[in-house]
Amino acid sequence: MWEFWRRHKRKFYVSVGLCGGGYVLYKFYDAYKNRISQLEKQLADEQENDELLKAQMQMHFENIQRIADTMTLPHTMLYLSSRVAEELDLLHLTDKLMRGKDQSNSLTPSEKLELWDRLKMLSFTRLVLSIWAMTAISLYIRIQVNILGRHLYIDTARDLGGFQPEDGDLIERSDEQQFLASADFLSSQRMPTLISNMQAAATQVLRGKQLRDIFNSSVLDETIMQILNTFMSMGSPYHWVDYLMPEDLKSLQTSTPHITKLDQLMLETRAVLSSSEFGNILEMSLRNVVDGVMEDMKGNGNLPAGGLPLAKLLPRVAQISPLLLEEPSRNKFTQIIQNIPQVEVFFTLLYTNMSTS
Repeated sequence: MWEFWRRHKRKFYVSVGLCGGGYVLYKFYDAYKNRISQLEKQLADEQENDELLKAQMQMHFENIQRIADTMTLPHTMLYLSSRVAEELDLLHLTDKLMRGKDQSNSLTPSEKLELWDRLKMLSFTRLVLSIWAMTAISLYIRIQVNILGRHLYIDTARDLGGFQPEDGDLIERSDEQQFLASADFLSSQRMPTLISNMQAAATQVLRGKQLRDIFNSSVLDETIMQILNTFMSMGSPYHWVDYLMPEDLKSLQTSTPHITKLDQLMLETRAVLSSSEFGNILEMSLRNVVDGVMEDMKGNGNLPAGGLPLAKLLPRVAQISPLLLEEPSRNKFTQIIQNIPQVEVFFTLLYTNMSTS
């Protein structure tokens, strides 16, 4: 036995060593396999959570758009419509002209010509201002609700453990209400300035156009776009921001050490409005709305193919202005803006905070 052990003990040690090494390797492999399995499960859970988060975000995004369409925009458009009708009322001019027609001696030829010239300027001012204001307000409100919606979603997700943003302040209900109420700034504060500048643009474009001039669809389209382009080129770059938001926001970020949540929302909105991307969206939307106006003018028989003298066209120009400021559910022009693919992409990126600045 001892002789056998002496001869085979080396083989025995080797065998035992191999068995022990195999067992260690097996345990190591088993632990490794369990770890991989745990990681795969964790990854699957994270992917599932990510998909759930994306689905929730998409649902919330769609809800935000509905809020803009059914609540915020209708209120603001109603106020805007009443302010435009109040400040650019044409009835006093048309009444004087009608009385002058019925009572031949009540107006001198020069007085009639002056009234017609004022009617020409105010009719186009009201039309183009309605196009610009409706377009700008529609886009502004959508910017508001998307910025607000993103902040509210992050607040909710943080409460559920989904996000840990650097800014820990939650949006108060009062901040939310004040932020949305700022959509009325144009109508309540900046309407006189907007009218003055739009009228200056209209006067510059219409100065050489006579009441007997024939206006067909091409001439009318060109005239509207010239007034818009003249207005848009006035002042400093991105000057349209000052019609929509208070100017004192410009210095808020540098002059105040700690800004409130409301200030943050307003500053984010101003940054978007001041971006070149928004400028492109605004110009694109205006062009599409003017196309819609021209379709209405031609489709309703207001503008025959051969055109009309400008004097006969003015009442039809005046008639279409209120349609631009109708309640959104009946307003084809706000729908035109929403259906522009680039506009949809712009607001999707804004909501997901992929930056438009």
